[in-house]
Formats: sequence, C-alpha cells, structure tokens
Amino acid sequence: MKKNKLIEQYIENNKLNIEKVMEEYTNYLYVIVSNKRFKLTEEDIEEIVSDVFLAVWKNQKQLDVQKEMSSYLAGIANHLYNKKLRNFKNLIDIESYENQLQDTKDIEQEIEEKQKQDAILQEIYKMKQEDQDIFLYYYYYAKSIKEIAKSLNLTEVKVKSRLFRIRKKLKKNLEKRGYSYYG
Repeated sequence: MKKNKLIEQYIENNKLNIEKVMEEYTNYLYVIVSNKRFKLTEEDIEEIVSDVFLAVWKNQKQLDVQKEMSSYLAGIANHLYNKKLRNFKNLIDIESYENQLQDTKDIEQEIEEKQKQDAILQEIYKMKQEDQDIFLYYYYYAKSIKEIAKSLNLTEVKVKSRLFRIRKKLKKNLEKRGYSYYG
C-alpha cells in the first residue's frame, strides 16, 4: 500500500474502483481493527472490514476526493468498531476474570476504566468528523500536530486550538457523567 494516496486516485470513469481500494487496504484495515484494546473474534473483524468497504461504496458520491484514502477508511473502521462494541450487551468476560488472580478492587477499577473509555469514545463520535480525526490521529495514532495539520489541510495553530477545545469539552462531559479527568 502506498501512503498518502488521495481518494481521487481511486476514481475511474466517475466511479470508485472499489476492487483496487479493497486490494490495497484490506490488510491495513484488518490491522487497525485487530489491534484495538478490546479484542473481537476473527469473524467480527472481517465483518467490520467488509462493512468499511460497503460504506465507502454506498457513499462514494459524497467522498471528498482530496482526502487521503487511508485516513478516510481508518475513520470508518474506528466508527464501526465502536458501534460493534456498543452493540455487545456484556463486554466483560467473567471467565477471564475468574482465571486471573486479581482481587475485587482490581476488577472494579478495570470495569470503571473500561466504562470511562467507552464514555470517551461516545463523546468523540458525537463530534464533527474533522474533530474526531484530529483527536484520533493525535491520541490513538500518535501523529504529531504537524502531521495532522498537513493531512487535514489545516494550520498547526488551528490543530492545537481544536485539540484544546476537544479536551475541554471531553473534560466537561466526563465530569457530568461522574468521571474524573486527568490531562
């Protein structure tokens, strides 16, 4: 896969060449989804990857052809991953806790941290797409301010400002939910 390819490079005769996109990005998406904190089954990972391509195909007329394909696909994959997690009724595997020699306090802390992580993700996915991209690039993909600015065609000052506002909004919303916020 070549880095930094724009979506327009996959448009042929006014249509998205989905086969080419799938050929170049299937492994990329598989790695993104399979490296998430909460592990999914192989079947779930494959379903998410397939759904990413389906979403791109269905919405090809709304694509911003000047955006990078990898960023666009990663955003959709992250959204679908989080949606899948929200659909699970019980994310806590009791057997895995029984097999570990942890006391109740450790388990409660783990559950609280997982709930806090879910709350953060819920708040992120309520944001505008560009704010989601900025937050995820910075905190989940460890991209620098400079890289994010270049990728999203923004100034570094604007990226810093948006990150500040995003953190402030997250802090406020998490505190409303009863979570403490460090950062």
